[in-house]
Amino acid sequence: MVDSFLTVAQNVLTLFILIGVGAVCGKAKLLNDTAVKACANLVLYIATPCVLIKSCIREFDPAMLRGFLLVIAAAAVNHALLILVARLCFRDKEEGRRRVLRCATIFSNAGYMAIPLQQAILGEDGVFYCAAYVIVFNVFLWTYGVWEMSGDRRALSLRGILLNPGVISVAVGLFLFLLSVPVPALVTDAIGHMGNLNTPVPMLIVGYYLGQTDLAAALKDRRSYLCLALRLVAMPLLALAGLLLCGVRGTLLVSLMICISTPVATACTMFATRYDRQPLLSVNLVSLSTLLSVITMPLIITLAQYLGAAM
Repeated sequence: MVDSFLTVAQNVLTLFILIGVGAVCGKAKLLNDTAVKACANLVLYIATPCVLIKSCIREFDPAMLRGFLLVIAAAAVNHALLILVARLCFRDKEEGRRRVLRCATIFSNAGYMAIPLQQAILGEDGVFYCAAYVIVFNVFLWTYGVWEMSGDRRALSLRGILLNPGVISVAVGLFLFLLSVPVPALVTDAIGHMGNLNTPVPMLIVGYYLGQTDLAAALKDRRSYLCLALRLVAMPLLALAGLLLCGVRGTLLVSLMICISTPVATACTMFATRYDRQPLLSVNLVSLSTLLSVITMPLIITLAQYLGAAM
């Protein structure tokens, strides 16, 4: 178990070294808001879709398809439970604060942090299952997430749900997987090279924003602690117990727990800024949860590996 913990911790710490580089680049003015937004678009529209598509370029396997569908079901249940818990726990009178705390509890950084970890720990199988989680994440983010942050149902967009890069790339990947479409090695290699950007660039972005955070002020906010405890510890442990009771084991279990245990989604800051809902609070939650996840993620992922093998 100790060896497993050290392996996971090493992979998480590698990401944090990249995050540290991003923070230094921000302080040294090598990165600015314009550059970071351009990098975010590169990851969103190119790098992440390439990773998701490449994970699906494989021979059709009924067992993998069953696992993919199971991840979709588990992710949907997990998001529904998180919504319920967030609404019960956060009833602050200040609307912007209430909405940010709820969204930060519900939405994890399943894209930016989970995919690089899936690649490092589980390889292409982990990324394949993560793609299923990303679909559910995007559906909930662009429906409930938009409604929660905006407070206006008119802000919901079917176009935003169906035509975002995550859903489109998974749809393309599933087409290739289900029909076992042969893809030339030249194309696969190009997709792989572009997908390699999905590890360093997102971490530089997270580091840049982390470097802009007033952590001393963030640490004084007691209500944030409840949000972080739910996001990083309580709900992942509840999910782990539920998955074990349902008989989920092996790569499928670990892949789900990597997605579920990641810190607060950077999308929370994007939406908080867009709808003017205390963006500074959202930045603090993203930053603090990212720092704390260097401890919580290795512990939870290792526990999942140990229990999955022991039971």
